[in-house]
Amino acid sequence: MADFSDTLSDEHIAMIAKQPVFFVATAAEGARINLSPKGYDAFRVLAPDRVAYLDLGGSGNETNAHLLADGRITVMFCNFEQPALILRIYGKGRPILPKDPEWEQFAAHFDLLPGTRQIFDIAVESVQTSCGWGVPFMEFERERHTLTKAHSNVNPQEWAAKHSTRIASIDGLPTRPTDRYIAGEQGE
Repeated sequence: MADFSDTLSDEHIAMIAKQPVFFVATAAEGARINLSPKGYDAFRVLAPDRVAYLDLGGSGNETNAHLLADGRITVMFCNFEQPALILRIYGKGRPILPKDPEWEQFAAHFDLLPGTRQIFDIAVESVQTSCGWGVPFMEFERERHTLTKAHSNVNPQEWAAKHSTRIASIDGLPTRPTDRYIAGEQGE
């Protein structure tokens, strides 16, 4: 049975802190539903009613486009250990880009990684937990550093030029292209 609350509790926050992966879903009218897995140390609980996550450049920018068009976002965490639990955060999100006035305020919560392009700020509207009894047991082995390594090895001007042309989602919704490349080393 599902339980709902308006904000994250201390127990929710403790569960979130232990998870090495989370999933993000967005949608906009007339567009495909976007569902993406996220790794790295990229999620932060800023307050019981506010969360954020660090976004790296990847294959597209669907979350940005959907949030600009609609704002709705769902973040899901699954506990792959004991106790079984699924936690969903429903909210309204917005992209914060390096050129935005509040960038430094949000970026201070993260260790910026190579390829950082934006931070998604999410106002929590409700939190749902459910049993998770159908979720398998799994063990976390290690992060996959392929994405950050790829970003570390890209010429910053080439990266900026490539990402400046990504001004639409796969369904043609507008995005706000990023203007930032974070250079750095990332080892296995």
